Amino acid sequence: MTKALDGVRILDFTHVQSGPTCTQLLAWFGADVIKVERAGEGDATRGQLRDIPGVDSLYFTMLNHNKRSITLDTKKPLGKEVLETLIKDCDVLVENFAPGALDRMGFSWERIQELNPKMIVASVKGFGPGPYEHCKVYENVAQCAGGSAATTGFDDGPPMVTGAQIGDSGSGLHLALGIVTALYQRTQTGRGQKVLTSMQDAVLNLCRVKLRDQQRLERTGVMEEYPQYPNGTFGDSVPRAGNASGGGQPGWILKCKGWETDPNAYIYFVAQAPAWGVICRVIGKEEWISHPDYATPRARLPRLMEIFATVEEWTKTMTKFQAMDEMNQFDIPCGPILSMKEIAEEPSLRATGTIVEVDHPERGKYLTVGNPIKLSDSPTEVERSPLLGEHTEQVLAQLGYTGEQIAHLRSEHVI
Repeated sequence: MTKALDGVRILDFTHVQSGPTCTQLLAWFGADVIKVERAGEGDATRGQLRDIPGVDSLYFTMLNHNKRSITLDTKKPLGKEVLETLIKDCDVLVENFAPGALDRMGFSWERIQELNPKMIVASVKGFGPGPYEHCKVYENVAQCAGGSAATTGFDDGPPMVTGAQIGDSGSGLHLALGIVTALYQRTQTGRGQKVLTSMQDAVLNLCRVKLRDQQRLERTGVMEEYPQYPNGTFGDSVPRAGNASGGGQPGWILKCKGWETDPNAYIYFVAQAPAWGVICRVIGKEEWISHPDYATPRARLPRLMEIFATVEEWTKTMTKFQAMDEMNQFDIPCGPILSMKEIAEEPSLRATGTIVEVDHPERGKYLTVGNPIKLSDSPTEVERSPLLGEHTEQVLAQLGYTGEQIAHLRSEHVI
């Protein structure tokens, strides 16, 4: 069975997380991703947060599956010649260098277009054009600049970043969509184009409901589904909402049996309006079904924290899984707070390829995430990440370099 992106060749100049997330996804879909690294060093994450001395870190391996690695010194004339050959041979160049780095290498957009008019050049930057476009950005900076941190946490505490890598991996996912879209448009126009994703833009896109709420707040001065209503106060910007749902169905995280010693003995419960009657019956509060203070969603809004506290007294009598089983019988929306240990050990996630065990020649077996997007005609097989420069000679031979030429490049320390 062919892969969705068979025949597409990606020149991968990315490093750390945002760019590698993008190119790994393309590799999972069948693209030939050639990761270009510096000899002796490679991607900085090969050596970051190592758990085994001298072996590629999990940080690197989990972001660079299904790729080929070559080493190349693009500062040397011979290295530039090799890069020119690669540009002519590839469909997409992906980079997350600092702004202007490609130009300084001598490979401006105009030069790349001269070499290959069909080339798509895709970039991840911290910020888009504007006053901050030259600023260096990491994951948490992007979360702060994109509106996530200001709206995460509890109202009486500081802004908080989330454990989800919405800045790095989030921007990589956005960039991958942009690349695939540009490849599709190229089938119509025959031309390449530039694709840009900024980390700030990606975070904001994932926080769009908070931009929605900002406009609602400016119009009404209050947001009744937030926990600050009715006894708290609202300022001129969207407040932090704790564990409140971002939609119209009120929700909260509730304690379950064992919460005193288990930091993850909790369940997320949604007081969905259509399920209100059955919720009341399950928790033993049938009188709430017709009581004017509880009978309608509007009436319940000022009493949500009281309702959650009452439901919590019920959930504390069961484990999170027992509570989930009870509520699922009646289609009450809920979900257990799963720890990373529980997720790693969940058999169903192994069966679907969401969690995958990979064998590495130096570190042995380890767990990683699989492709979160499943295509029925293009199944993903997660292959290990490449060793530094593992495929240099193979790629050069495919480009037409002879053994003698490859040996010369190596003697000149170009590869």
